[in-house]
Amino acid sequence: MSHGTRSAGPLTDGPVPAGRHAVVVGGGLAGVTAALALADAGVGVTLLESRPRLGGLAFSFRRGDLTVDNGQHVYLRCCTAYRWFLDRIDAAALAPLQDRLDVPVLDVDRPEGRRLGRLRRDALPVPLHLGRSLATYPHLSLADRARAVRAALALKGLDLADPALDTQDFGGWLTAHGQSARAVEALWDLVGVATLNAVASDTSLSLAAMVFKTGLLSGPSAADIGWARVPLGELHDRLARKALDSAGVRTEVRTRVTSVSVNGNGGWGVRVPGETIHADAVVLAVPQREAYDLLPAGALDAPERLLDIGTAPILNVHVVYDRKVLARPFFAALGTPVQWVFDRTDASGLKRGQYLALSQSVAQDDIDEPVAALRERYLPELERLLPRTREARVEDFFVTRERTATFAPAPGVGRLRPGARTKAPGLYLAGAWTATGWPATMEGAVRSGVGAADAALSALGRPRPRHLFALEEAAYSTFPGDTPRTPGHHPEDTGVALRGGPGEG
Repeated sequence: MSHGTRSAGPLTDGPVPAGRHAVVVGGGLAGVTAALALADAGVGVTLLESRPRLGGLAFSFRRGDLTVDNGQHVYLRCCTAYRWFLDRIDAAALAPLQDRLDVPVLDVDRPEGRRLGRLRRDALPVPLHLGRSLATYPHLSLADRARAVRAALALKGLDLADPALDTQDFGGWLTAHGQSARAVEALWDLVGVATLNAVASDTSLSLAAMVFKTGLLSGPSAADIGWARVPLGELHDRLARKALDSAGVRTEVRTRVTSVSVNGNGGWGVRVPGETIHADAVVLAVPQREAYDLLPAGALDAPERLLDIGTAPILNVHVVYDRKVLARPFFAALGTPVQWVFDRTDASGLKRGQYLALSQSVAQDDIDEPVAALRERYLPELERLLPRTREARVEDFFVTRERTATFAPAPGVGRLRPGARTKAPGLYLAGAWTATGWPATMEGAVRSGVGAADAALSALGRPRPRHLFALEEAAYSTFPGDTPRTPGHHPEDTGVALRGGPGEG
């Protein structure tokens, strides 16, 4: 980077009218989305990222001959914003969806040979698409299955626009609707812990209802699961950077922003070591605490609320065996500390044996445990779940930790999450923690980037790109001052992200 002062202009050959320059701070999914959306509308964009790579909390790193994802991330067919993002960076074929929802669930408390249950759908209308699966789900009693159906129908009837839902906890609501502790463990938390990173009793009813209404009850195929068959870095760094380059975005990594301020011309100055970058619009697409540090005075009425948004950790346990021990691509588990297990052999480049990744949400008790203690805790659990591991040799064992993987979806968090617009003209916020109406997921991150770009384009007098993902009117209502647009043809959607952090041995 050159020293001095510069404008955040594009790398295109044609002239760029004044007032159409933007800086996006943060190269996670929210920031990359905002940068692409602005550039596609003809705005000159500079994207600044402090890390040496793009992708935020969904990234990869090398460990010997392996390419390791920091944490397992999946999405659902109803994740239309993230699916748009994959299309936009030409990566959809690398992260395909299941033909039909099918989640194997192993319960170690049942005798071997009778431990497997499945949550899967049929090609029937909602809610009949899950009827046969629930009717035969062996991990719930007949009475619990019947009560679960009644609770699901009650969830479907909730109005997600009702602010009172955010003040209630999901666990209390489930109890009031006849759900036993076993039903919460074997059904509601099985899904909710992975998608929300909190148990039902610690979760806002509003966010839980969003996940279950949209993921399971908005359409028969809504919950079909997709995941990357290549390292996440291939998608969120290499292909994302290629798309940014093609769009004319100037991308600077290893570049930490130290301040953001209004300049004398009514525009913005973004300070990085050695220089100030001038722009007419700035999108802060960084974690909430970092955004708090960068916000100029008066940008939000109560900026301290950002610090009241709690965070929750996720731990990922990585085990490489000398032989194949798991025949299916993934499964969920009951009666054990193990939550979800994924086969990452092919994606990692492993040539011999099998590589399993355990995604452990709500990991407050384990996140700071030494690797040796985690090895003693989880290897015996895998032997209980997977008989073939008892004869296999462990070639490698390591963990990745993300202590602030997601915002905590606690009751009342909705009032703390700001919209895309700030009170400072030309300054916008993006990130899964902003007021998207969604939990902390890849879907929420992409939606926030679209919302921030839309707000900036409106202020810059630029039409939104025709191909840009169309947010539904309900999502736009979370951005104060925005004019709702015509909803797109996509159903409402939510995302799932099972996340981790940097690796250690």
